[in-house]
Amino acid sequence: MTMFSTIRLRAVAVLTGCALALSGCFITPGKFTSELALTGPDSFTFSYEGEIFFLGLSKLAQMGAAMDDSFTAECFDNAFETRECTAEEEAEQRAQWEEGAAERMESKKKEAQQMAALMGGIDPSDPKAADELVTLLQRQKGWDRVVHKGDGVFDVSYRVSGTLGHDFLFPMIEGFPAANPFVQMIQRKGGQVRINAPGFATQSGDAGGMGGLGSMMGMGSLTGLAALGAAEQAEKSGEDAATIPGIPMVDGTFTVRAAPGMRILANNTDEGPSAGTAGGQVLTWRITPRTAQAPTALIAAAR
Repeated sequence: MTMFSTIRLRAVAVLTGCALALSGCFITPGKFTSELALTGPDSFTFSYEGEIFFLGLSKLAQMGAAMDDSFTAECFDNAFETRECTAEEEAEQRAQWEEGAAERMESKKKEAQQMAALMGGIDPSDPKAADELVTLLQRQKGWDRVVHKGDGVFDVSYRVSGTLGHDFLFPMIEGFPAANPFVQMIQRKGGQVRINAPGFATQSGDAGGMGGLGSMMGMGSLTGLAALGAAEQAEKSGEDAATIPGIPMVDGTFTVRAAPGMRILANNTDEGPSAGTAGGQVLTWRITPRTAQAPTALIAAAR
């Protein structure tokens, strides 16, 4: 079976009928630089510069939706290898496919409605969907630059400052479910702040090198299987998975800065905290497609 056929089959298996599963996993990072600075005992600044990938607006998602629109007979031998179908087999499969046309149409209608609900009312099948998403993000505070690069990949510049009187997560998009955050900051009693970045790593070391898309797998989503299948096939063929069209590889740096007087109580960086240029301490994580553990730190913010 060809690499293209394998990707198509996996896309059908996980993208058709699984629109609701996308609610927790269909936004992932690409190339980026991100920083969370605790600037005082009750203030912070967060920034994200780089790519964000929306799976629902990519060709990968469209491929799964398009599979029901055309008929292709498929037959296998006793070893489950593909073989040419006989005229009788092809006719039988075509009849079954035509009988299910109405059911497929209704299913696709429901999936489109579900996906639009997950994307703040934006229909991903609409040619203007990307432009609508740009408009949606640009009217929210913090999104200073939003440019669609094509195939569901957006180049963004996000920066926001706030107080430590509330929890924080990124990205937070109007009308979208608050799931699979890249970065989250949780307030604890006693002036402590817990920082986690689940979207910047896979949940295990064997996620096929898919980086942010691999994190979908760790969170129990079926959607990432299509992209993971592409990576597996690329690895077998000796091709770099990063060259697969429409699937950006996670590649970036996440930095946490603690102002002077704050204490870093725990973290999972390789080398621990370093001294900041203006005092305080700095934690840095280099994020690659093979990053296995999500960055995390516990900081005593109150003085």
